[in-house]
Amino acid sequence: MDMNSFSPAMPTSPLSMINQVKFEDEPNLKDLFITVDEPESHVTTIETFITYRIITKTSRGEFDSSEFEVRRRYQDFLWLKGRLEEAHPTLIIPELSSHKKQGPGLLSRMGQTVRAVASSMRGVKNRPEEFVEMNDFIEIFSQKINLIDKISQRIYKEEREYFDEMKEYGPIHILWSASEEDLADALKGVASCIDKCCKATEKRMSGLSEALLPVVHEYVLYSEMLMGVMKRRDQIQAELDSKVEALTYKKADTDLLTEEIGKLEDKVECANNALKADWERWIQSMQNDLKSAFMDMAEENIYYYEQGLATWESFLTTQTDLHLEEASEDKS
Repeated sequence: MDMNSFSPAMPTSPLSMINQVKFEDEPNLKDLFITVDEPESHVTTIETFITYRIITKTSRGEFDSSEFEVRRRYQDFLWLKGRLEEAHPTLIIPELSSHKKQGPGLLSRMGQTVRAVASSMRGVKNRPEEFVEMNDFIEIFSQKINLIDKISQRIYKEEREYFDEMKEYGPIHILWSASEEDLADALKGVASCIDKCCKATEKRMSGLSEALLPVVHEYVLYSEMLMGVMKRRDQIQAELDSKVEALTYKKADTDLLTEEIGKLEDKVECANNALKADWERWIQSMQNDLKSAFMDMAEENIYYYEQGLATWESFLTTQTDLHLEEASEDKS
């Protein structure tokens, strides 16, 4: 199985393990589908843990059956991710969201990023220009996506507070209408409009939490994971550089060093080629995912404001018609 074809689908929520992954050996061949869903909590006298259902469907002949179903714990996914990173250190493997707690705070993440970059740069003397550009892109992308994530979360929080306030706003007009006979129709009309706006706002928040926020948060995790990928690539190259330096100054057995250098050169070339190939796939996927999320958000906003405009215009029309009727009755 070619790990360069690893292509994750979007998670349903920032802290969810629910996901769907497709592995494709060839661009137009889809013969292995893996679905991860249905988290289930287990409580024993010793521990509490969560398992996830994994369904594998395939048409490949090397499997005994076309469909398998098992349940695995979160630690199993961590183990698999670790093994994949060991076997393919420069492939872009999706980060796992914690099933128990949020990720580290902003300052902690900044500290980890600075330490990782500083450590990797100390060990590499001649990082190829294309990987310098790649690393610069990751740093800028990380800053921007973290900022978007932070602001999006704040917008959602403020939207929730606005929604809660608005739910209390409508009933006040209904109560008021009971004591204002001449304003009763207008007050009830305002209450009805507010109720419709509440429903529209709730739908808009649902779209934000289900479409934009999970996508943005996933790429926050990707940005952290990409730093690790670059660090592992640099470590492989740093090991090669140290052997070449040792050979230059004849600090050890020349024949042994020459053999080790040959193996490391192959390892560096494989790591670089794997990263470059997976990088192009990831960039395309990232651009498509974020573009789709932003367009969905734009459509949600357009519909939300159009609905609000139509609601209040309808109210004004009814009030204008009522005013004209009253004026006509007064003249007659």
